[in-house]
Amino acid sequence: MLVTVLAATIALTLPSDFDPDMNMRYKVRGGERIHEVKDAANLARRLVENGAPDDITLAVKVLDAVFKCQELDEEDPRRGNYWWVYENGRVTDPNAADFCLSALVPMMLEHENRLPETARQRTRESIRLALESVARRNVTQLYTNIAVKAFVNTILGGQLLGDEAFSTQGQKKFISWMQLTDTNGIPAEYSSPTYYRVTIRALRDLARLAKDEDTRIRTRTALARLGLTKALHIHPQTERLSGPHSRSYQGTTLLKATPERTPLETWIQDGTFPDWLTEAMTRQPDVMEIHETPVKQMNGTISTRHTLSYSFGLATREYGSQSNVLLTHYLRPTTPGVIYTRFLTDDKWFGSRPFGSDLRDEGQFTGVQNAGSAIGIYTLRRGFGRRKPRPILSAKATIIWADRSGVEEILVGGKPVDELPFTVPEGETIVVTAGSVMSAVRPLVRSKLGEDTPIRLEERAGDLVLDIDTYRGEEMAHDALHEASGGRVHCAFYFEVAGRSEFATARAFSEVVSSGRDQWDTTTHDSTTTLSLGYTREDRALGLDLDLTKWELKRRWTESGDLGFPMLESSIARQNRDGYVEVGDATLTCGKEAGWLFSPPGTGKYVAAYHGLKPAPLKLTVPNGSVEISAMGTGTVVWDNGEVTIDVIDLEGEPIVIGGTLK
Repeated sequence: MLVTVLAATIALTLPSDFDPDMNMRYKVRGGERIHEVKDAANLARRLVENGAPDDITLAVKVLDAVFKCQELDEEDPRRGNYWWVYENGRVTDPNAADFCLSALVPMMLEHENRLPETARQRTRESIRLALESVARRNVTQLYTNIAVKAFVNTILGGQLLGDEAFSTQGQKKFISWMQLTDTNGIPAEYSSPTYYRVTIRALRDLARLAKDEDTRIRTRTALARLGLTKALHIHPQTERLSGPHSRSYQGTTLLKATPERTPLETWIQDGTFPDWLTEAMTRQPDVMEIHETPVKQMNGTISTRHTLSYSFGLATREYGSQSNVLLTHYLRPTTPGVIYTRFLTDDKWFGSRPFGSDLRDEGQFTGVQNAGSAIGIYTLRRGFGRRKPRPILSAKATIIWADRSGVEEILVGGKPVDELPFTVPEGETIVVTAGSVMSAVRPLVRSKLGEDTPIRLEERAGDLVLDIDTYRGEEMAHDALHEASGGRVHCAFYFEVAGRSEFATARAFSEVVSSGRDQWDTTTHDSTTTLSLGYTREDRALGLDLDLTKWELKRRWTESGDLGFPMLESSIARQNRDGYVEVGDATLTCGKEAGWLFSPPGTGKYVAAYHGLKPAPLKLTVPNGSVEISAMGTGTVVWDNGEVTIDVIDLEGEPIVIGGTLK
């Protein structure tokens, strides 16, 4: 392990985008160079970690460049924060301090002695000011990646500075974040291909660098639970993080980045995640469903279905404009195919302002899923970010099959569509065959405002697109559109995906989908209009009730009854707050706080966890053995073919192991 302590003798090879005049890295935007301050902070960390004399000399210059981009005006409420981009010359992003601190604090904790005294003191003072700005902002715990960065930076920053107030503040935020998460099941910023990496990297630093053993154990427990969610959502066939996604950039949505299985495997190999997480990816049954809840208080829950042909996920609400609320990945000879949805105004497409290269969702969404079927319903968001919404010329729900070249067949009403664009008659089912799947869409009830509201299939910039219009006409304000619609502009549709092997032909699939009965009804009581939507056929039923006035989900159901808000529900892992969890042939008995159990079939491994703040008894029972603990706080108990590992806070008494040995 000396390589992590001793300085290198050979200087770091600088990245090709290093600007020696600025001592910062740069990006090219609109033909101009811009210099992001967080990139400079991260480069300084890498230079100091490498530690060669030339690296340290350059690191001091890079740190000076970072410090020049920190707001120091004592009268400015943003004092202590950093500029996001040097060229802005001011603080424009409230999160900049969190990103810069994530580089500076670990750098100082691990290798402060490599820097000259003056640079050390300047860095410490910069960190203190930045931590004060983070404390003043007090970001909501629902903003997962920033909330986690904030408490990690504050705990470790307090440790570095010897400031108990910062450390205590950070610990309280950490526990508060875990309690909020344990009320729901998973963090609010769920399954984000981009931002889950930010969260994991921050927690990894806390697990490595915190002096307090209880903090390290609590962090390892949180990492295990987050890792379990991510591993369960890695679809074995596509190696991608299955949907839905809380936040995703367009390139990630279109699977242009490295498969998400790769960083997960790296984190397992380097010890960030426990090695038993490999089984969560490799021991999935041929058909597996995962149900979890990120924000119960906002009617937010997610569901995902994995089969050998596809992954399909749905969220009951959007997390923001970067959400993929209904998302399918399927197999193709090259990269996997993608089906996703958006609600769009003014016929926006890639490159349209204000979204740039992203295709942001301008709608609010709710839905219900049952196996490979879903009902989704969109409305126009009243506002977008901090910008006052402008009057619009059109509004529509859009289903997108990325890369039209991979589409083999299109049917409308069971008949082939050979030329695009194509206007879809009302009430008809659209079926698209591509790669390993067939997918179907049935437009349901929707607002029909303006001069014309067609349903159209067309090829757009290389993609196959189905537009379901709700408005098209003269410019109209958002509120006026909602008022004209009698509550909220809305567009509902039924969606279904099936593996190619499930039906003999696309026509047979179309006939089955079309055999279902669509139902919708609106009722008004006390100025509240409720829309009830449903789809029923011989082998399935699903539906929802939605308050159209407040856009609030009231009820979801399938043929099995009303659906709830499970913390984690799957065939190989489960979490609840009941004090009793059963998965396969294993059971967990614990306190009535968040407890979970993972039981990958055929491995002889069982993982149990308890997240309670106060110690409580715990018993893990497996075939031919058990582990019983008089009382314990947050932590994990792992049974690996009779070898038992216990990593917990506040362990009371000697664990009793039957049929195995305590490691």
